[in-house]
Amino acid sequence: MASTDWSYLSDGLDVNMVDRGVTAGVGSAPGGEPFVFGFNSLLVTQGAVGLFVNQPNFAPMPKGGSVRGAVQRAPSGGATGFSPFLYLCARGPSVRDSAYMLGLSDEDPHRIVLKKGLIIGGIGESDGPGVLLRSGQSFAQGSWVHLRLDAIANDNGDVVLQAFSNDLALHPLGTTPDWREIDGMPRFIDDQLAINTGTQPFTSGRAGFGFAVRDVTRRAYFDHLEVMRQV
Repeated sequence: MASTDWSYLSDGLDVNMVDRGVTAGVGSAPGGEPFVFGFNSLLVTQGAVGLFVNQPNFAPMPKGGSVRGAVQRAPSGGATGFSPFLYLCARGPSVRDSAYMLGLSDEDPHRIVLKKGLIIGGIGESDGPGVLLRSGQSFAQGSWVHLRLDAIANDNGDVVLQAFSNDLALHPLGTTPDWREIDGMPRFIDDQLAINTGTQPFTSGRAGFGFAVRDVTRRAYFDHLEVMRQV
């Protein structure tokens, strides 16, 4: 996707607090092009930065969709204090809105986590509020993880959430990914009765990626981002 396909969520940390943009100064994911999109916190601050697809029928998407990308919780000034994520069905154009998020937890080592909550809070810890599922496997800083989150809105009002990963060592970027269910993260139904999460499901909204932070010199990288809408 081109840079013009993306817009920033409102109420996010500004560039004086978190630098962001495309760079060839760090290593890309296996099979990726030389450039990645990165974030780097410049001050001790708390908040988030997020981008969403701004194209017609994506801002917002009338139903669910799929978001995919390679994500790295990069070597930083410390092992905690930040979390990168992909998101779907954001309720509005602000980091203060809620969404479904799939990303890397604010822990050392970190896990893949599916969360329903405010974008500004990021993923947080793998057993924190709003966490729906977490991976059985954990990862060290600097690991590229190729993730996919699907949110399918059913006619009855339920939303079916499915999280997948692709082994980049066997199927690098640029080849056909082998999407597999993440260990410990089976299909999750956010039901229209609000039983499983305590709140009504998100059946539509914006999609993109983001970075939540609460300390200085925290870094995350994204590569090969894709967004598809449910039709």
